[in-house]
Amino acid sequence: MKVNVNKDQCIGCGACAALAPNVFEIDDEGLSKVIATEVAAEDEESARDAIDSCPTSAIEEVEE
Repeated sequence: MKVNVNKDQCIGCGACAALAPNVFEIDDEGLSKVIATEVAAEDEESARDAIDSCPTSAIEEVEE
């Protein structure tokens, strides 16, 4: 599984980093960034929770 953050939509609320800290972090600009090039199997559920919880729908699963 791979994910992407659309920086134009991200408001930096931090929900994704809180829900999936192995996948996302907040960058120096206060926006979310993906830190996992490939989401580990044990982090897939939390990554999907982050996708569902994003208030601006800025996170998407990328087709491989």
